[in-house]
Amino acid sequence: MKKTSLLISSLCLWSLSTMAQLTFPPDGGNKKALVSERIGITDVTVNYNRPAVKGREDKIWGQLVHYGFKDLAFGTSKEAPWRAGANENTTISFSTDVAIEGKPLAAGTYGLMMAVQENDVTVIFSKNASSWGSYFYDPKEDVLRVTVKPAKNQPLVERLKFEFADETDSSAVVSLLWEKWVIPFKVSVNLVQTQLASLRNELRSEKGFRAEAYQQAAAYCADHNTNLDEALRWADYSIAGQFVGEKNFNTLRTKARLLTMLNRGAEADELMKEALPLASMQESYQYGRQLIGQKKAKEALELFQGLAKKYPNVFMTNMGLMRGYSAAGDYKQATDWGKKALALAPDAANKANVERLLLQLGQGKDVN
Repeated sequence: MKKTSLLISSLCLWSLSTMAQLTFPPDGGNKKALVSERIGITDVTVNYNRPAVKGREDKIWGQLVHYGFKDLAFGTSKEAPWRAGANENTTISFSTDVAIEGKPLAAGTYGLMMAVQENDVTVIFSKNASSWGSYFYDPKEDVLRVTVKPAKNQPLVERLKFEFADETDSSAVVSLLWEKWVIPFKVSVNLVQTQLASLRNELRSEKGFRAEAYQQAAAYCADHNTNLDEALRWADYSIAGQFVGEKNFNTLRTKARLLTMLNRGAEADELMKEALPLASMQESYQYGRQLIGQKKAKEALELFQGLAKKYPNVFMTNMGLMRGYSAAGDYKQATDWGKKALALAPDAANKANVERLLLQLGQGKDVN
């Protein structure tokens, strides 16, 4: 019994000792860092440690950071690349599929390593993201390699860092900066296809229990002129889907828009006749502006005239008539309604905008 008690006591003390480890900075003064950016709806995150130059200018590349692959005299790898940082493995994560320098890479977390040469760098994405540094590097675990050109003789960067630059809606350049080198690689996404895949998944979740969700998904397709048949199914479900469907201006208008894009204009016109009585003043005004954008000046003016009868002597309806008459080329009538709108401007910003539009009409210019 006494031996059993001693054993239990020893185990408890060991457990407490392992739980009570104190927190200190990383060895060698290397700072831990994490940088992340969203490209479209794709999250890209680099997790790394930041060594410092510490007066070793011109002794980093080819010396402290070895060229190519090297036996580091530790671990299992006899030909190890650089760990692209310090301490444990540098990792990079992608929440969706991406392309690196134009080559496909699936969503996931990867060990990020680099085989540095004097005039080029091979960037390695390994499925092993948990090893310490590159001491256990195995080329069989490589998922992707790309070769890029380093930029040299750049302004000195004391502590290694990763940055995002040259951002667009669908791409960004991820760069490692240290000492006087910059090592860049481009990450890009197929934004529309990635978004569509996300929409399909979200519509199967609790988010899909709203008519608005299906309407928004259908509108996205219309905005990007893609997957119109699928979008029409979403639009139909937003109107008549079981437990979800809701017949309102936005759901009907979105379906009408898709029908127009599918060359079913007569059906679209009939649907808009049903939709317009359900529209708010703001929705009607915005639809009138959409008609003007589609070069349907006659239809837009008729809409604004009907809106003014429903909401007489209101700032927004007067603005609508100014825009409608301007689109129809009747600048005199447009000016008269613009002056009426000016008198009802709700704030200084709207007043300044109306004054600007009236000045354009005075110069014989369309305000749309």
